[in-house]
Amino acid sequence: MTTYSFATRNATIPVAKGGVIDLRGQTLNDKVALNGQWLFYWKQLIGPEDTVPANGVLVNFPYRWTDKIAGKSYPSFGYATYKLTVFLPKKSTSLRISMPEVYSAYKLFINGAEVASNGNVSKSAKGFVPYFEQKIIEVPHGSDTLQLLLQVANFAHSKGGVKKVIAIGDKGNIILKRKQSEAIDLLLTGCLMMGGLFFLGLYLMGNRDKAILLFAFFSIVYSYRIIGIDNYVLHTVVPNLNWYRAIRIEYFSLFCGIGLFALYTRYLYPAEVSPYVIHAISALCFSFSLLSIFLQPVYFTQLINPFLAVMLFCLVYVPYVYMLAYMRKRPGAIYTLMSSFALMPVFAISLLHYWSIIPAYQLIGFIFYITFFFLQSLILSHRVSFEQKKARAEAEQGLKAKSEFLSTMSHEIRTPLNAVIGMSHMLLKNEPRKDQKEQLDVMLFSANNLLSIVNDILDYNKIEAGKVAFEHIEMDICSIAANIVSGLQTSAHDKGIELTLDVDRALKHKLMGDPTRTSQVITNLVHNAIKFTNQGSVQVRVMVAAQTESTVTLNIQVRDTGIGISKDKQKVIFDRFTQADSSTSRGFGGTGLGLSICKRILELQNASLNLISDEGRGSTFYFIQTFDKSTKMLKQHNIEQLPKENEKPLTDIHILLVEDNLMNVLVAQRYLERWGAAIDVALNGQEALEKLDVNKHKLVLMDLHMPVMDGYESSSRMRKNGVTTPIIALTANLPDEIAQRVKEAGINDMVIKPFLPDELYRKVLHHIFRV
Repeated sequence: MTTYSFATRNATIPVAKGGVIDLRGQTLNDKVALNGQWLFYWKQLIGPEDTVPANGVLVNFPYRWTDKIAGKSYPSFGYATYKLTVFLPKKSTSLRISMPEVYSAYKLFINGAEVASNGNVSKSAKGFVPYFEQKIIEVPHGSDTLQLLLQVANFAHSKGGVKKVIAIGDKGNIILKRKQSEAIDLLLTGCLMMGGLFFLGLYLMGNRDKAILLFAFFSIVYSYRIIGIDNYVLHTVVPNLNWYRAIRIEYFSLFCGIGLFALYTRYLYPAEVSPYVIHAISALCFSFSLLSIFLQPVYFTQLINPFLAVMLFCLVYVPYVYMLAYMRKRPGAIYTLMSSFALMPVFAISLLHYWSIIPAYQLIGFIFYITFFFLQSLILSHRVSFEQKKARAEAEQGLKAKSEFLSTMSHEIRTPLNAVIGMSHMLLKNEPRKDQKEQLDVMLFSANNLLSIVNDILDYNKIEAGKVAFEHIEMDICSIAANIVSGLQTSAHDKGIELTLDVDRALKHKLMGDPTRTSQVITNLVHNAIKFTNQGSVQVRVMVAAQTESTVTLNIQVRDTGIGISKDKQKVIFDRFTQADSSTSRGFGGTGLGLSICKRILELQNASLNLISDEGRGSTFYFIQTFDKSTKMLKQHNIEQLPKENEKPLTDIHILLVEDNLMNVLVAQRYLERWGAAIDVALNGQEALEKLDVNKHKLVLMDLHMPVMDGYESSSRMRKNGVTTPIIALTANLPDEIAQRVKEAGINDMVIKPFLPDELYRKVLHHIFRV
């Protein structure tokens, strides 16, 4: 009998000697490995009925016959029998044997009875069936001696024999250990699979970051490394898996997984990795992956040793890349660096266990795996968050630039429009010839249309950017409606239509709301009604729909006898840049934004804009909105009756006009003088302070943007000097953009350029005579 040399073992741990292991002094509460000297019979499949030959050799079990021991090894393809005698305690508890997979099929006999098998054992490739699965075997109750015969055959793998420990122990302990191993593998597999699917979904749903896609693939592929190898839980869950397919997937998942992780690292930190190194690693990994698909198992299973060199290199190179990224302060680099410290123990344990130097330490490996994948998930989450913040910042910067551009362009367009519209109105009041009047009407129509476009685009831009804030202050809805009707009477009169206001007498209180936005909505609706009505009338109605002690619900309607809107177009007219018909824009002008703006303003206040219309018979636009009541009662309002312009109501009234644009000076001066006023002109705010005479000037018309000193500063200084003379700002800015600064400067009111003569006339009279 030949005996091979053995490693020194701890004397307290029972080991087999001469093919016998004595466990009679053991309690077997914990499992005991059946390691030590087993009898090994090469090229012999000894059964219970066979006489055991005397030519067996003692081998250090677990023993792979392809490993060199004392300079000797056997070819991978072959078969053999292992034999061991086990002495058990006389009064032992119910026992179980933990039987691992072998290379690549086995049949186990205990005391002459076959108790377990994997695949089919034979003496040639014909009839041989490989299979991997771990099993738990019941030990015959009451036995004090076990005769183990283990037949092993291999005609598929590059390795042959037994690599893992066979152990015996208490039934409960053996089953518990197995269930713990299965639970850990299933839990970790589930974590990797769900994480991989989550990041794959994130990529497919729009975040086209290749690092996310590669990590998703890596997680999904590597999940097989947990459930499909070592404990072979998958083979337990799904029995009778085809071994040849399973072994290909096992090696493919290893080779491909490392390649995917290398590419993932490249896209995660492209500036820190060497493209040549990554390409080399990827090429090797994916080449090995292809070989595992097309070659026979006996060949591609031999690739594991050279591939371990690639893994060892990655074990050093990846932390190096992460360290560089951390030093260069890349987003999330602290997590990648921490994950590398979790990755190294995982690979170290895997390699040392593969070389049979240490046990699997499954729980420790599980903790490090979870830590690694958790930190990698944090990296990608941080990456997604960083990209979103970056995109948001860029979008906000773009919106800011767009808003500033639109505001600047608005100001620059309004300034010359002020002169065009103002002078057009002036010429129309000078009784031009019929042909001149037609030409002036065209010019005025075009200028007003351009102004409407500018206003609509600016308003819609602010609404879309979410920059609309609503006030909740006291307002007089009757006064607002009356002023709107009064201001648009001229437009209605020019078209020969009647514009009227009807206010419900049940409305007794002032309301709490946003007077500016309410006025904007009603004005837009009335303006549209006048524009699309060629004959008949436009009526504004403010009706009380319901009220309580603290609230009132109003139904505000604008009814016209205009062109009406067909049923099929009524749903689309509230969309932006949409009108009932393309010919509408050509015939009446406009952008199609007005109704969309009104609709959005009302929706932001929990109200909605509605329409009742019949084509050719007119339209009724209405909205129902609930307001809080103010404690103040309403005064009855009639439409404001102003003195006629030709009566020159401003005779002997001196007004200080502060404006740096000479064209605007000319327009304002002509109107004010036409109404009888005497005008003094200052070209900037400083000059206004010097020219203002509180005993002489009854009103100051103040431009806000001027050289030397702007209108804000000049108005503030006037108020600090005790001047109480009314100040009206002349500005090309939108009211809500400057309302706060105007209020802080002590300015009483605003007129937006290009101003309508009627608006300027009404406000000048109001502040001079306190109408």
